[in-house]
Amino acid sequence: MGGAILASMAQEESRSISQNVTIGKRWGMKEGRVSWAYSNMLGYKKENGKIVVVENEAFLVRQIYQLFLRGGKTCTGIAEFLKAQGIPTPSGKSYKWTKNTINSILRNEKYKGDALLQKTYTTDYLEHKVEKNRGHLPQYYVENSHPAIIDPNEWDLVQVEFARRDKLGMTYSSKNTFSSKLVCAECGGFYGQKVWHSNTKYRRTIWHCNKKFDKDKDNCSTPTLTEDLIKEAFLKAYNELMSNKDLVIEDMKLMKACLTDFTKLDSDIVRLTEEVEMVEKLVSALVNQNAKTLQSQEEYLKSYDSLSKRYNDAKSKLEKLILEKEMRKAKDIAMQLYIDNLIKQPLILNEWDDTIWHTMVEKGIVHKDESITFVFYNGTEIDVLL
Repeated sequence: MGGAILASMAQEESRSISQNVTIGKRWGMKEGRVSWAYSNMLGYKKENGKIVVVENEAFLVRQIYQLFLRGGKTCTGIAEFLKAQGIPTPSGKSYKWTKNTINSILRNEKYKGDALLQKTYTTDYLEHKVEKNRGHLPQYYVENSHPAIIDPNEWDLVQVEFARRDKLGMTYSSKNTFSSKLVCAECGGFYGQKVWHSNTKYRRTIWHCNKKFDKDKDNCSTPTLTEDLIKEAFLKAYNELMSNKDLVIEDMKLMKACLTDFTKLDSDIVRLTEEVEMVEKLVSALVNQNAKTLQSQEEYLKSYDSLSKRYNDAKSKLEKLILEKEMRKAKDIAMQLYIDNLIKQPLILNEWDDTIWHTMVEKGIVHKDESITFVFYNGTEIDVLL
């Protein structure tokens, strides 16, 4: 009996200590004090009480970002590349790179010098069971909390690229520079890489619509292209775009101003929020009245259904407006990043550049008249005849 009491006291003491430690940590978060598990994070360590960059590891982090953003590789492709190089993971295990490890490195805001605190929380103080914080507790975002390894603009560009690839879904490919970038104007499908005469001295790599020689479907009549032709056409489109560089930038700034004018949108959101709250109160009052007074249930259900429809309609419209605002905010960020990137680029490009291709061009639409429409991320479309 005494042992049970002692065990119970020890358990209560453990709970109390855990609770006090947790409260202390949360107060620190509110004050902007940053604490995170840097020991298993590639590129950082603690030195003299401060978080500092480990340069030889930071080099690898930057390479991962380059492979994703400028090399067009997927998280799986980057993991395979690092495995082949025999490079150890953050936990020190060679050949154990995974898609999830790369994904976490590319999405972690700490690499741009910021910190989102309380991503997880402890649900069981005895077993130290940890779960993701999905709105159970408040989170705190601290900017410039420690040295950045990745430029914030580049980190944001990576998140924009993630969104682009998510939109493409399973059709996205990173096998080659032009994968998931060249689109057939006739069927809307992607161009794929093929090798002709692979075992002869006439071997050559070409690109054509993946459905061009599909036996079960109508063949697309868009042309077969060589890499040299595609690159030459892109250089022409790029130089034409940059001949009006200042005008393009000014147009984008005007578009940004329109995107971020939320006057009407915010007014509609406030109006619909008030409508939802008001209908909630009306429903509550109706239910309470029905519980307290005798009345026709047919009339009650009729009123209830009417209010429910009104509530659902208002809530649906409100959710759409909130989503529209978030999408416009995301597009605004992407446009600012594009402007910043555009400013840095040369006015004339004489040689092919993978980085410029990946960061400036959304897609190239190939037409049967042997022309390509290059669609840049700012919305500009330039036609080039091959």
